[in-house]
Amino acid sequence: MTDIAGILLAAGSAQRFGAHKLTQSLADGTPIGVAAASALIAAVPNSIAVVRPDDYPLIKAFSSLGLKIVENSLADQGMGTSLAAGVNASAGADGWLIALADMPWVHARTISMLADTLQNGASMVAPVHAGRRGHPVGFSRHWGERLQALSGDEGARNLLAAQADKLVLQDTQDTGVLADIDHPHDLVRQG
Repeated sequence: MTDIAGILLAAGSAQRFGAHKLTQSLADGTPIGVAAASALIAAVPNSIAVVRPDDYPLIKAFSSLGLKIVENSLADQGMGTSLAAGVNASAGADGWLIALADMPWVHARTISMLADTLQNGASMVAPVHAGRRGHPVGFSRHWGERLQALSGDEGARNLLAAQADKLVLQDTQDTGVLADIDHPHDLVRQG
């Protein structure tokens, strides 16, 4: 069995939201970031969270769930630096499943399905719902160096586009793979 690491990207600035969105509560009272982290660690026990330096509310919440913490001092330079920091911190893994902390409605079973696809030899994997590609996205060890070299705010988008023929798309009925929270009104969505 291969060792897949989960990486929760939680170091964004939340400028569009206007507040520390990952600590805001969903309708059931669960903070956004905790909901996303809980699903990830349930499916991929070897998971880490990449956060902004000294983001004590998230560090405490994620640590209590069992995630390892990586503080990204380059977070202001974009998501690519957080993804690179997460891969660097788990460089011994056989692959990575990259989840976004502002996507709290992704089901743990969907994440497990994607992790299984990686473990069974996929080079890259992503969920698809209603014909649209969503998150989280997984990468095999083959992509480690390229992921570690990421910078800017594109994340792995360019890598996925350039290597689309290697991307395994997994159909899912999980609408959460398309639902992120960018603005306060997004909190009322149901995934």
